[in-house]
Amino acid sequence: MKDSFFAYISRMRYISRWSLMRNSLPENVQEHSHMAAVIAHALGLIRREIFGQPCDPGECAAVALFHDSAEILTGDLPTPIKYHSEDIRGAYGQLEELACRKLLGTLPPELRGAYEPLLTGESQKRLHDLVKAADKLSAYIKCIEERKAGSREFLSAEKQTRQALEQSTLPEVNYFMAHFIPAFELDLDELGTIEGGQNGTGKN
Repeated sequence: MKDSFFAYISRMRYISRWSLMRNSLPENVQEHSHMAAVIAHALGLIRREIFGQPCDPGECAAVALFHDSAEILTGDLPTPIKYHSEDIRGAYGQLEELACRKLLGTLPPELRGAYEPLLTGESQKRLHDLVKAADKLSAYIKCIEERKAGSREFLSAEKQTRQALEQSTLPEVNYFMAHFIPAFELDLDELGTIEGGQNGTGKN
């Protein structure tokens, strides 16, 4: 049906992630896409402000918002299956492309040109490294949160994801890991509240 693009996009919240894992804190694609967009925006700012490279953080965020939009139609294929072989990865890539084209077709023709770069076009390809890094950082944060919730289900995923991030050649990733990831280990008192400031809530 035409003009149904945003009705499709709203269904991101029905697509569960980590479907093969026992989740203490269930996560859907909409939640993940928001966090990935926040991180991609930060990585774009770090690239521009810290390392002096031209980058549009807003464009990074927009691409990240839609980076998993194909899963509205395909579902979230578990990573062990998706990367089992090059044949499966290639076939799934073609399916993702088809799904994105289907979504673009639900927009009025006047708007398709603006959204195409974000889903399948030039912006998506040019910013692939930062958006992929944001995706992985979001997954790593999810693993940390599961461990803090008492789940051992994500320990292997946490270790593997951290190793992949530490091996990243992107200085933006190294900066984010060094400056922002440690805070995810803190509880609210340690983070600080409005009343307690940086020293916690002030409770004895």
